[in-house]
Amino acid sequence: MTGRHQAVGAEATDDDGTELIAQLKELAGADPADVRQVVAEVLAALDRAAGGALREHLPETIRHDAGLDPAASARR
Repeated sequence: MTGRHQAVGAEATDDDGTELIAQLKELAGADPADVRQVVAEVLAALDRAAGGALREHLPETIRHDAGLDPAASARR
């Protein structure tokens, strides 16, 4: 994130994102479905930590996969 959304003193780079993706793939294994599940769980946890503010910035398909769309919330 950049500008006002970036944490004070934090300097996120593309290298940070690449490293995070590599770590997630390593944790989840080679199966793309496993990787997708891990990412969905991480996004859901980040959204909870942000008090639900993250979900409004995610594309609909990602919100659905992470269980953050209104329809998924209503089913819970």
